[in-house]
Amino acid sequence: MKRAAPALIVLALALLPLLGMEPRVYLTLTVAGLAMGMLIFLVASGLTLIFGLMDVLNFAHGALFSWGAYAGFSAVLLLDRHAGWVASPSVWLNALALLAAVAAAVLVALALGVIVERVIVRPVYGQHMFQILITLGATIVLEEMIRIVWGPNDQVMPVPASFQGSWDVMDVIVLRVPVIAIGLGLAVYAGLLLLLHRTRVGLIVRAGVESGEMVQVMGHNIYRYFTGVFALGSALAALGGLMWAVFRQSVSPAMGGEQLIFAFIVVIIGGLGSVTGSLVGALMVGLSYNYVAFLLPKAALGVNMALMVLVLLIRPTGLFGASR
Repeated sequence: MKRAAPALIVLALALLPLLGMEPRVYLTLTVAGLAMGMLIFLVASGLTLIFGLMDVLNFAHGALFSWGAYAGFSAVLLLDRHAGWVASPSVWLNALALLAAVAAAVLVALALGVIVERVIVRPVYGQHMFQILITLGATIVLEEMIRIVWGPNDQVMPVPASFQGSWDVMDVIVLRVPVIAIGLGLAVYAGLLLLLHRTRVGLIVRAGVESGEMVQVMGHNIYRYFTGVFALGSALAALGGLMWAVFRQSVSPAMGGEQLIFAFIVVIIGGLGSVTGSLVGALMVGLSYNYVAFLLPKAALGVNMALMVLVLLIRPTGLFGASR
């Protein structure tokens, strides 16, 4: 029953606005809220892996989000200029262009994640204050590198032709990109659960969180696994950045800052180290933000802060956090 309570909260949050909205407006906002929630989940899931499993406060997560967006932006731009895949009427070529952008974003983030973990984060394991300071410094460096390579101004993100526009479902306008975002978020959620609970790597990582010394005695290099976890979290941030750029059809050097705030709210609401908690928290944040933004635009971010405070008052460890 306790595990079902967060799902009931999300359901109630989704149905409550129906009392004061036209059904078409409600459905449009709900789809947008679910899509936003899934995009935030991509970022928050990487953060909860790093924060919950490694006990590392990574404030460079937002910069990795931005790097993923720009890496995907460059891949799509090159394919658009030299191969014409983006403007092509072919669904297959459009899908290949998007997959190429995903591959570019993930590969760049994996490389950056390994570098950041080994050079910057590893020397300050267990020292939260130094982690905050050094990852904030890394954020500044990474964002300035973006400005040097791509320039300081916002740029338009080319979106493959097949993914533009919308479907008309029972007089409700459903944009295509949000539907893709929802499907991608569910796929990532299933993959993470499988990795953490059904594979040997996941077992070793979770055991290393409880007792790193025990894992080392058993002959496993726990730091190698932690590097992999950090790189995976970075890749998820980059994937979220790319999809957010496609969703908003633009990229900017500091675009990761706002999403990092949402990601931390989601991780706190869901509970540290809980992938399911991140999903539930992200859906709560996405739905509440869109509903309130429609009714009271200036209160949209504030309502998520209030939601976080309410959850912490009721359950200080988060909805799915383990009681200590």
